[in-house]
Amino acid sequence: MSNSQAGGTAAATSVAGPGAGPEIEVITLGGGCFWCLEAVYLDVRGVTRVTPGYAGGHVVAPTYEAVCTGETGHAEIVQVAFDRTQITLEQVLAIFFTIHDPTTLNRQGHDVGTQYRSAIFFHRPDQAEAARRIIASLTEQQVFREPIVTEVVPLSNHSDAEAYHHRYFENHPSQGYCAMVVAPKLSKFRKVHAELRRK
Repeated sequence: MSNSQAGGTAAATSVAGPGAGPEIEVITLGGGCFWCLEAVYLDVRGVTRVTPGYAGGHVVAPTYEAVCTGETGHAEIVQVAFDRTQITLEQVLAIFFTIHDPTTLNRQGHDVGTQYRSAIFFHRPDQAEAARRIIASLTEQQVFREPIVTEVVPLSNHSDAEAYHHRYFENHPSQGYCAMVVAPKLSKFRKVHAELRRK
């Protein structure tokens, strides 16, 4: 993802329906460029909110430009809120492991740096347990040729990304990165998990 984009710094939330209530669960995921993850999860049934941002670093409320240097320690993430009556955490994580490569350390394709690391930032201990079960199952089934390097760590130092990153693919589908990288990931999700698409 290019770090030359210009834009504002005000946070904005990408909303795809109601985002609160006892049935709503939130998980934070890092799997490369947040434009990719956001585009996919906005198309998932039961997802009520997808918000791109940053997590896991040592700088408070960093800018996109700072995160792109790799020196803040943050990962680009999306925070996904979903309705547990429509989709399970396990299904949300199954999508996650479908649309990115969890075996490449600090890298997704041509996006290289710790900000692109594969990470599950859990909000509750049961989320960590579910994530570790799925990773163990994928490993046992040898779904990937190389070992999974996805971090499973508690959420820390989270902040929303600047407003211009929200719904980026939706607003810029013809932009080079969107057409070449984001669109294929969205197509893969729609093919592999067709039953989980938003109606």
